[in-house]
Amino acid sequence: MSKKYYVYIATNKSNTLYTGVTNDIQRRMYEHKFKFIKGFTEKYNINKLVYFQEFNNPNEAITVEKKIKGWTRAKKINLIKSLNPTFKDLLESC
Repeated sequence: MSKKYYVYIATNKSNTLYTGVTNDIQRRMYEHKFKFIKGFTEKYNINKLVYFQEFNNPNEAITVEKKIKGWTRAKKINLIKSLNPTFKDLLESC
């Protein structure tokens, strides 16, 4: 069984966006929801998964994460809306 890696975008009630990478999307979002991660995600209450992409290779996931982080907010929102137009919390589908 091969390991999976995820690039994800999470948000809050104010639609502040956070882009990250993880090898366990459910654990990572649990950490966000319960503020186990100090810093930006705790400060802005980032707790809703609105986009994720799965990879088999960690280096590929990190490369895509860095690419997305360099995008404008509008481009990130368009990416989210292309797969999740209502910004539904996708954690249930993971």
